Amino acid sequence: MRYLVVGTSGAGKSTLARKLAAQTQSPFIELDSLYWGPGWQPVPLDQFRRSVTEATQGACWVADGNYSAVRDVLWSRATHVVWLNYGRLTVFSRLLWRTLGQGITRKHLSHGNRESLCMAFFSKDSILLWALSTYQKNQSKFAALRDHGEFPHLQWIEITEPSQALQFLDRVTASPQG
Repeated sequence: MRYLVVGTSGAGKSTLARKLAAQTQSPFIELDSLYWGPGWQPVPLDQFRRSVTEATQGACWVADGNYSAVRDVLWSRATHVVWLNYGRLTVFSRLLWRTLGQGITRKHLSHGNRESLCMAFFSKDSILLWALSTYQKNQSKFAALRDHGEFPHLQWIEITEPSQALQFLDRVTASPQG
């Protein structure tokens, strides 16, 4: 199985994808770590596409992220899309707590990057502002991608409540196919 976990910023894509990868004994592909270089600068597009292409060569994997620049690569290779379609309050509260935790602890993210409380609360580039301003657009985008049929081979799993995510992980663990 090749799973792609999508959803708006703060929905918990990486958390669910890591758990899913562990339970299915599959490689975990964190698209953010392939996209962002040092100093929160995006890597060149051809490098990003090449990295994603190489990472998704295997028979099974779990990737997280919404990068349209590699949608053709990922979506054509995936077997399942897991859409974390949570309500705005769930998403924003999760993102707020994650941002506060990582900002206070100065946790190292990929390529030495760190969350900044100053940037999160006082910048036009705030992840919190980004999540609020892109929430509805993302909901519409994923519904359209699901309904459009451009990738008819994909099996969609739409999760609208955190409890459903736990049930999904339980079902995957119990399934002999993963």
